[in-house]
Amino acid sequence: MRKHERKDRRALILSEQTFPIIEQITAGMPGGFFIYHADENERLIYANQALIQIYGCKSLKEFQEHTGYTFHGLVHPEDIEETQRSIKQQIFTHGNDLDQVEYRIIRKDGAVRWIEDYGHFVHTDRYGDLFYVFVEDATEKHLKEINDAETAQLAQERLEALEALEHETTALKLVHEILRSGMWTMEFDRQGQMTSVFWSQDFRAMIGYQDEEDFPNVLSSWSDLLHPEDHDRVMKEYYATIDDYTGRRLYNVEYRLLTKDRGYRWFRAAGKLSRREDGTPITYVGMFVDITESKETDEKLQEQHNLLEEALVKAQRASRAKTMFLNNMSHDIRTPMNAIIGFTNLAAAHLDDRELVQDYLSKIAASSSHLLSLINDVLDMSRIESGRVTIDETVCSLPQVLQDLQSIIRADLETKGLNLCMDDGALIHPYVVCDRLRLNQVLLNILSNALKFTPAGGKISISAVERPGDTADTAIYEFCIRDTGIGMAPEFLEHIFEPFERERTSTVSGIQGTGLGMSITKNLVELMNGRIAVESRLGQGSAFLCSFSFRLSEAPAPLSAPELSCPPQSADWRILLVEDNELNQEIAMTILEEAGCAVDVASDGAEAVEKVRHSLENPYDVVLMDIQMPVMDGIEATKTIRALDDPQLARLPIVAITANAFEEDRQRVLSAGMNGHLGKPIDVAKMFATLQSILSGGPPQ
Repeated sequence: MRKHERKDRRALILSEQTFPIIEQITAGMPGGFFIYHADENERLIYANQALIQIYGCKSLKEFQEHTGYTFHGLVHPEDIEETQRSIKQQIFTHGNDLDQVEYRIIRKDGAVRWIEDYGHFVHTDRYGDLFYVFVEDATEKHLKEINDAETAQLAQERLEALEALEHETTALKLVHEILRSGMWTMEFDRQGQMTSVFWSQDFRAMIGYQDEEDFPNVLSSWSDLLHPEDHDRVMKEYYATIDDYTGRRLYNVEYRLLTKDRGYRWFRAAGKLSRREDGTPITYVGMFVDITESKETDEKLQEQHNLLEEALVKAQRASRAKTMFLNNMSHDIRTPMNAIIGFTNLAAAHLDDRELVQDYLSKIAASSSHLLSLINDVLDMSRIESGRVTIDETVCSLPQVLQDLQSIIRADLETKGLNLCMDDGALIHPYVVCDRLRLNQVLLNILSNALKFTPAGGKISISAVERPGDTADTAIYEFCIRDTGIGMAPEFLEHIFEPFERERTSTVSGIQGTGLGMSITKNLVELMNGRIAVESRLGQGSAFLCSFSFRLSEAPAPLSAPELSCPPQSADWRILLVEDNELNQEIAMTILEEAGCAVDVASDGAEAVEKVRHSLENPYDVVLMDIQMPVMDGIEATKTIRALDDPQLARLPIVAITANAFEEDRQRVLSAGMNGHLGKPIDVAKMFATLQSILSGGPPQ
């Protein structure tokens, strides 16, 4: 049992926060991975799909039944005692290194396989003492080691026999028959000069040649085929063996050789010289074996090992990044919350000073807006990672997009004293088909960073360039945003588009954010089949380049829209407000009643249905419907109202007013029969614009 008070700071420090990360990383890992309790029961708490497959099982349930879901049940019965002894010994002697042990397992189909096990002990507050373990199927490697040992033993026995012979042809043929290898010999005169070379027919056949005419009996026939990266090393070893007059040196090398019909293949050559009494060589004899398949096996094992190491590094980085993100979010959320609570208390204490209270309220509004943007960043990232973001393409004007961006950031530019230069003169076709909302979000995210990290008096520029597309009806549009800000270090640039990454925390930089903006931006760019790149130097600013392929379009026909007043001076509407939260009821009622509306309240969907059912004598103009409520939710309540027998009641306008504020939420409520969708927190102007549009016969909002 692996109980030991040690921690490896180079390995993954397991904690409750890292379990989702480990599950995500190990789901596609080629090697096995599992975690189990370091107690007497040794119960597993996690096993990845690769481990389940190593044991020949098709599902986790089948794996649990086969192994009992304990470490003891994973090991071949004959290896349990030795495995436990080896683990204890390695823990005792190796300190901070991963424990490594080799043992057999029994698969579901009864086959016996060898496993290499790399384990590490950790202590968690929630789960107690644990071991997390990486395993590799070492069967092929184990069999190869046995085969290599047997091969080496046969070769050594043969070479020792050759030392007693001046001419070893008969014995060498015997070795060749055993190993199915190629054979070669080289003869030398008394001055140590090579007089002849002989390549066996089997040698030639192994590399695709037929006869001596095809492959002459000269040294260069072989040496010219050596791989350029191996040539000098192999020839140095070859001549060093000849020049060793002690006779102790063996020629034993691995190299790649260009075959006639199969490209480069790996071979292993072993040879030894018989010598005269003065040490001069007589005969150089050896064998030649194709080891390509075993080399490929080694490379696969090394690749798997590298993947495991890479997974560990990624898990460590993800764990650190997540910890940093949580710390940043804790700080960044508490900062505006502190302002909201603090200025609320100050406003309550100075109700007699209208001007001061108004100042406090404006600061509360700014802090609330910032807090909402932080929350939206986190939710956007979650939706992107879950694949719930879709691209909605419409015709739009790129110059208008740029002008709108300038309007959005104008106040921040003036506040910080920054200069903005905008250039769209290179746009030949200004109207394109694209997702305007997502394009705007991408460019605004980059501009917001430029605003944050450019000191007062600095400059920001945005340019749009059009280049020919792959087809006549498309063009490549490149947007470049430059700033003269603080720039970024090269090591941070490598990770700028990774989630939760920030070069400096907000505590150090004084600039708040989630560290998700650039990751969201890159994901949105890729969803629009675009590309994004960045160049930056510390103290010299940054430049972001986004390129997209958009379909060309003509200017759309102008749309006529009714004049909307938001809010109206007097809205003589009777409204049923369906809301289960009393504070939200109070806010909505106050806003509506101050605009002249008559408001009735229902606390859940079932109550709303009954009020509508009995409202013929005093009908409602519209229902503002929350979605998540007890007893009956807003979706079910809407469907029930739409199914009422009375047509007038069934057609009653219903508008969702809900914290479920994403596009898929909007589509869901419209599909349920609602006429519009409003998100929380309530945007007063948008709410009255939506109500006026719907009640005047306009389209769903």
